Amino acid sequence: MNVSLPEQVPAIILSSSLSLLFLVVLFRPLEKLFPAREGQKFLRPAFWTDLCFLLGQYLLWSGLVFWALGHFSDWLDSIVPANFRAAVAAQSWWVQAVEMVVLSDFLIYWAHRLQHAVPILWRFHSIHHSAEHLDWLAAHREHPLDTIYTVGIINLPGFVLGFPLETLAGFLAFRGLWAVFIHSNVRLPIGPLGMILGAPALHHWHHDKARDAGNYANISPLMDILFGTYRCPDHEPEAFGIHEPISKNYLGQLWHPFRRKKRDTA
Repeated sequence: MNVSLPEQVPAIILSSSLSLLFLVVLFRPLEKLFPAREGQKFLRPAFWTDLCFLLGQYLLWSGLVFWALGHFSDWLDSIVPANFRAAVAAQSWWVQAVEMVVLSDFLIYWAHRLQHAVPILWRFHSIHHSAEHLDWLAAHREHPLDTIYTVGIINLPGFVLGFPLETLAGFLAFRGLWAVFIHSNVRLPIGPLGMILGAPALHHWHHDKARDAGNYANISPLMDILFGTYRCPDHEPEAFGIHEPISKNYLGQLWHPFRRKKRDTA
């Protein structure tokens, strides 16, 4: 029996509240024990703005992407032969997981580089980089259209190739948790493992205000190593954020990509 969207609202609110509690319980102790920046407060500047972004993602935007992918699944079925899709779905779960990690990391690496290179994409992606404090909450500062772009690129190929919805949903949850981890105010001494697994120390340099290049991968830095964009000094950047002026509140940041830029005057 299909359940209407209004009937799902209480369950969505409950799951979002539990997810928020889970993130605080999991990551706040890590940030206290292994802080990348000493003394950063829980209620740091822009906390409430980033909380609005988190609630928007959990309550609406990410769900819309999966609804759209599921809604058009019949049309996607016609792109790839049914027997190939069935063979993909019949693989063991761990094989599917490895394939999804490799495929999505390759796709998101290049999609992420485009976000920094193409002006119209940067307009939306700059919202994410406007965060001046990184922690477990800052990962959620993302314009809805940027979220749709990212989540769609990560998951659309999986849908087309025949990965089951359960595998894709689990993988999306894992990537979401990993995104929170690499943005957290944490610095862990993982040594050579840093060349295989992404870490906050690596991704923090992607948010360095002094530059705009490198460290585009997500789960593993292997794509950055392969394509020459790996950067990881042994200390934290001096500052995070972007150089262009931007609103500090949630609605202002949602509107920012649509604002006309003032022409430079001689």
